[in-house]
Amino acid sequence: MLTERTRLLTRLTLMLVAGFLAVSLGAYWVSRDTLRHNLAAEGLPLTGDNIYSEIQKDILRPVFISSLMANDTFLRDWILSGERDTAQIARYLKEIKEKYGTLTSFLVSARSGNYYHGGGVLKQVRPDEPRDAWFYRVREMQPPYELNVDPDAANRDIKTIFINYRVLDYDGRFLGATGVGLPLALVAKQIESYEARFRRRIYFLDAAGRVVLAAGAVQPGAASIRETPGIRDIADQVLQRNTTPQQLEYTLDGATVLVNARHIPELNWQLVVEQGDAEAVRPVRQVLLRNLGISALVTLLVLITALIAINRYQRRLEETAATDTLTGALNRQAFDIAFQVALHDCQRKDLPLSAILIDLDHFKQINDTRGHLAGDRALRAVADLLRRQLREADVMARWGGEEFLVLLKDCPLAHALTVAEKLRAAVAAPEFAAAGASPPLTISLGVAEHVAGDTAEALFGRADRALYLAKRNGRNRVESAPD
Repeated sequence: MLTERTRLLTRLTLMLVAGFLAVSLGAYWVSRDTLRHNLAAEGLPLTGDNIYSEIQKDILRPVFISSLMANDTFLRDWILSGERDTAQIARYLKEIKEKYGTLTSFLVSARSGNYYHGGGVLKQVRPDEPRDAWFYRVREMQPPYELNVDPDAANRDIKTIFINYRVLDYDGRFLGATGVGLPLALVAKQIESYEARFRRRIYFLDAAGRVVLAAGAVQPGAASIRETPGIRDIADQVLQRNTTPQQLEYTLDGATVLVNARHIPELNWQLVVEQGDAEAVRPVRQVLLRNLGISALVTLLVLITALIAINRYQRRLEETAATDTLTGALNRQAFDIAFQVALHDCQRKDLPLSAILIDLDHFKQINDTRGHLAGDRALRAVADLLRRQLREADVMARWGGEEFLVLLKDCPLAHALTVAEKLRAAVAAPEFAAAGASPPLTISLGVAEHVAGDTAEALFGRADRALYLAKRNGRNRVESAPD
């Protein structure tokens, strides 16, 4: 059965735990939601803007170079003049490559089918060659250029991002395709640097939703996001040709992934920036764990403090219930219990047990002449003096108004008489009166020893008779109980 103290501590624990949990979890949820909102509304779009600016420098610059080449009158005039001097166009393409630091520069003529690069004629394109399909696609398309990832035959088939720009004559007729190429690995490495800088996953999608450019950990040409778990739920929204950044999210393996998607018309690709909210919320979660740890420590300290306070209060209550508030001696109820314990101990060990009944002489006169406060001071002074004269094992109780009862364990009658005389002399000594116990006090004492078969009433009755004898014989003396 639970004690009242246990129930109190349990209720206190539950209240503290509930309070700390409510505060900590509430702060965590608010911080988490705020972080997620700021990440979706500001962090990811800002990353997208920064990446877009980087792309303008890293990828759109080759688009600009290809545009200059396609509109260069020299290049167009050279094709229109019959492509007579191959060295001229080879030198031109080589200078473009070296000046702008591209992997390759090229020109494919629609009239001759020749594929020119910095080293001259590489080959002739053919409609039945799969690797030349890009050229015939460019010939038929409406936009002025495209970005395409293909092996570069002029550079050991290195995966290359080609900017294929349409070349038109002065009447708008298709003359061929020109442009430059960037090594895919270099661009993928740049994407890796973006990811490391912004701590977010970054990749580009074509119109079909396939990854065309990503960091090295993600292979271009992977399956469409329409078939990829998690993001396929929002694939239609991601692939919208919307240049305004879209704030999206999907769930994968129980975790929320925040997405910012935007269309880049210059590349005709979708830029996607992703970040799982778990990483963003990790610092908040760590703060939550620290708060919970601090809360647990505070709860423990509060419980320990409460337990100490309750124990002290309980001891004080027990002491108050067992002692006389005026003198600090045991009251009669507590003395009855102490007597039974002492009696049982002495009987078990075959030890003597004696009692001394003490009465303050003429105590009524002190109350009548000096007042009850003086009487109370006299009682306290006598009780303190008696307690100092007794052993720690001896038990003293306030027996009545001005009477005290002392129980002496392992003490025969003869020794009890000696102790009683010592107590009497200490109270009657001038030093005690000089210490403030005025008017001078004296006590009368009756001593009795427990004998076999004695009840508490019998023992204390003999001590009472001995005290009566001491009073009758003049007070301020010690008497033992008559046989």
